[in-house]
Amino acid sequence: MTEKKEDYPYSRHIVSSEHLASEEGWQLSEFEYGLIISFNAFSRWMTRCMTAVGENDFSPLDVLVLHNVNHRAKEKRLVDICFVLNIEDQHTVNYSLKKLLKAGYVQGEKRGKERFYSTTEEGQHVCSEYRRIRERCLVSAYKAVEHNSLELSDVATLLRGMSGLYDQASRTASAL
Repeated sequence: MTEKKEDYPYSRHIVSSEHLASEEGWQLSEFEYGLIISFNAFSRWMTRCMTAVGENDFSPLDVLVLHNVNHRAKEKRLVDICFVLNIEDQHTVNYSLKKLLKAGYVQGEKRGKERFYSTTEEGQHVCSEYRRIRERCLVSAYKAVEHNSLELSDVATLLRGMSGLYDQASRTASAL
């Protein structure tokens, strides 16, 4: 016997996959749907903003890596970048670094067994142009919408906390 849509008390909620939503966990599915569409919108934003800067061959990960390397003008190792961005597969970040090196936006200096990355002047310029376009297209639109900036900060805190829950759950699932 198959259940009807109205048999689900949470069927009026927007969930990522109704078959995964349960009485106890439909809120997580609703949250996951928000993550999915936000992730895809953010990814699209990053690539389109880079295209507006004049670079159209960069993936969202390439953009994240560039901004992370530029962050606070501190040299970073591959492992540091992966740690901050919460990326397990170092080879994907290494590939992005190679693309950024080839483009002339990042430079690497080998010290012992480690390679330290920093942005070049050209890479810093690209990051500045990205910021200029971000201010014009995204920040101005954000400021025009009625909101409480503390709420957005609270959402960011919640997202970081939820990432810890998902990380722990993935470790637990790996042990099954």
